[in-house]
Amino acid sequence: MTDKTILIVDDEPGHRMMVRAVLEDADWRVMEADSGENALDLLAQESMEADLGLATAPDVALVDMKMPGMDGLELLRELQARRPGLPVVLLTAFGSVGSAVDAMKKGAFDYLTKPADNEELKAVVSKAREYRLLLQENARLREEVDGAHVEFIGASSGVQHVRDLINQAGPAEATVLILGESGTGKELVAEGLHRASNRANRPLIKVNCAALPDDLLESELFGYEKGAFTGAIKDKPGRFQLANGGTLFLDEIGEMPGALQAKLLRALQEKIVEPLGSVKPVHTDVRIIAATNRDLKKEVEAGRFREDLFYRLAVLEIRIPPLRNRREDLPLLVSFLLRKLGNKNNKAIRTVTPAFLDALSHYDWPGNVRELENVLERALILSRSDALSPELLPPQFHGVDPDYQAQVEEHGINAYSPASLEEAEKMAIIRALEENGGHRERTAEALGISRRTLQYKLKKFGLTRRQ
Repeated sequence: MTDKTILIVDDEPGHRMMVRAVLEDADWRVMEADSGENALDLLAQESMEADLGLATAPDVALVDMKMPGMDGLELLRELQARRPGLPVVLLTAFGSVGSAVDAMKKGAFDYLTKPADNEELKAVVSKAREYRLLLQENARLREEVDGAHVEFIGASSGVQHVRDLINQAGPAEATVLILGESGTGKELVAEGLHRASNRANRPLIKVNCAALPDDLLESELFGYEKGAFTGAIKDKPGRFQLANGGTLFLDEIGEMPGALQAKLLRALQEKIVEPLGSVKPVHTDVRIIAATNRDLKKEVEAGRFREDLFYRLAVLEIRIPPLRNRREDLPLLVSFLLRKLGNKNNKAIRTVTPAFLDALSHYDWPGNVRELENVLERALILSRSDALSPELLPPQFHGVDPDYQAQVEEHGINAYSPASLEEAEKMAIIRALEENGGHRERTAEALGISRRTLQYKLKKFGLTRRQ
């Protein structure tokens, strides 16, 4: 069935019938309303059905300027408020062209004079639909590239478990310790926990404990008063004070020196900090999320990390699986990262060859997703076509690790060989839909993408249900 839908709003039944015949002949699905009020009621009903997968939202609205009750201009304003991005083409009598031009200045996409020429009608509504699809694609890319809304991409059980823990732990006030190798996405988990918390509208302040010298780290965390040391020419609030009411993310907590661990423990227990050079404690209301790629239990045994601080931090642990343990997520990750990197580098890559994806799946990824992103960006920049092939990969990818091949043969790890990246992505979406009973919201969450992106991909792969 057609994937093009138009809403015709016209109080003249004969004209609606004529337009319907022309557009259905051009493979459009047609919705009709005889007034502006009825059009809004129809769209409200269609919206509920669309959420259930039973209907498709219109791509274009074709609206008569002169109607009893709500006229075309009033309906245009209502549609702009309720359906931003829906292109509206106005129908007007020859003598009212000036009004239609004014309406275009107010946001109408185009206008046609009645009775419209059949070919011009089809051309204008097709152009309007192309414009809407372009807006949707731009919005989708902005949403995916915006790091503030990027979540864990993948449909593997390990990734789903991490997302479940984020949803469960987010609203709580307890400290969380995120464990994972370098490049697995510990900062993404911290951002997800903050967004899911009751502090989401307050600051999320980040500190990398490994990136600062010990003395500078202390002043960054707790702040200082004027004259506390040479160069302290004015008071400076610490990250605890900046995060007041919100969340403080301490990345690479395992690198924190022992003296600072004691001060951090006091801040956690008593909810106070003492800026350098001050004798007055400052009360803070901060939720702590910490992360490390070290085994903190071994650090405690070795005497390098305080046991009492460890237990204070590890009220809940979230362990992120390394990429080598979730290779089935590679097609979705590659698809997402290539769109992000293509936008960054102004270069479009439409697909990858099966051999390219196969080479990625046979690599052990010591640098995890961060390394995958670097490898893909290198390949994208070096590519002379719109497809990526194995010769664009660094030297370590040329050849199969015999140990991994033995694992494949013994356990069937990543044993399938998809014909293309798009086919692999489609397979992952179908599997997630089946596992979630066709529920769109849960499927999007399971895949780590937005509902809007899922809707786009369902249309792209022909997986939408029609009336």
